[in-house]
Amino acid sequence: MKIFTLSEGSYSVDITKKFIPFNPETDSPKDRPASLFIHVNPFLVQTDTDLILLDTGLGYKDTRDELFIHQHIRNAGFDPDEVSLVIMSHLHYDHSGGLVVERGGKLVPNFPKAQHVIQKKEWETALSGASSSYHKEIFAALQGNINLTLVEGSGEFKPGIRYELSGGHSPYHMVIWMESNGEKCFFGGDELPEPEQLMRKFIAKYDYDGRKAMQLREEYGKIAAGEGWTCLFYHAKSLCVGKVVYNDDHFKVIPA
Repeated sequence: MKIFTLSEGSYSVDITKKFIPFNPETDSPKDRPASLFIHVNPFLVQTDTDLILLDTGLGYKDTRDELFIHQHIRNAGFDPDEVSLVIMSHLHYDHSGGLVVERGGKLVPNFPKAQHVIQKKEWETALSGASSSYHKEIFAALQGNINLTLVEGSGEFKPGIRYELSGGHSPYHMVIWMESNGEKCFFGGDELPEPEQLMRKFIAKYDYDGRKAMQLREEYGKIAAGEGWTCLFYHAKSLCVGKVVYNDDHFKVIPA
């Protein structure tokens, strides 16, 4: 199993839920009051049978009109068309923007050859446009134009890939457990988005069920530490792929 971090950089987001690029070296947080500062890191995982994309980032382009996520997949040594599975933890915009690309004035699937795996009720929620956290036009563009597999609850998608309905960050959020040739990888999406959230116990206002999300972070951290799972942190500032250590009721994350 090979893991590649497809970092899209840092952003600020305020009450309008617009993601604005933020460069810590040249930009000041003081100039963006009442903003949350996040880092965006989709992941590419190569196994013996699949090239798997875990969440898709914001779908932003560089100055050459090329998607960052396509560029980073090529930098990892692959063609974007080689992605065989796109597995989505949930469909909030900062995770799903890269599912589509604008071409000729309309949105089209970004990974048309891949099988897309999404929780059924999460898909229905996103398509309904009931929340501004979801960009309905993305899913309308995908409907009927991709190989879409809608899963429900928790289960095994295929040998070596399990999904678990977690429901902390959003009602139909899921986490992914992958095993290949004795290696184990856990993707927690926004249930376990960064190492720091293991090291301090708190209820986040941006979670659907903050108390449950806090409990899940601790649960997943203990499993990862006890069983040797490599964890992928989607919103990590620097340590995106790590191993969890748990001693004396305290967590520590070290590079994998």
